[in-house]
Amino acid sequence: MILTYVTRENCLILAVTSANTDLATSDALKLAKEVDPAGQRTIGVITKLDLMDEGTDAREILENRLLPLRRGTGERMMDVQFLSAHCLGYIGVVNRSQKDIDGRKDIPSALEAERRFFFSHPSYR
Repeated sequence: MILTYVTRENCLILAVTSANTDLATSDALKLAKEVDPAGQRTIGVITKLDLMDEGTDAREILENRLLPLRRGTGERMMDVQFLSAHCLGYIGVVNRSQKDIDGRKDIPSALEAERRFFFSHPSYR
């Protein structure tokens, strides 16, 4: 059923994968690569960055160096305006935990906690 939608050329693919799993074997990224080999319609979302093993990070994938999405070629790849307008790439997120939800942590507080995580983690500053 999913293939009915993601094979359409006008469909953006949101490939969501947990950072505390092996990203190279992600079913979401694997399916996206099958139907969108150049990564032109795929946005990668890497969740649970705060749950990765100590000493590891997802910086290479977030910088689009590992399993790249929306690859381009030539001198346009050095054009920052072109890249920001045409490269979808990845976004990393830190979601509320079940404990946060049970404790009724609101969305603004969760967003602030996510911001603090990214500003305090040495790999993401």
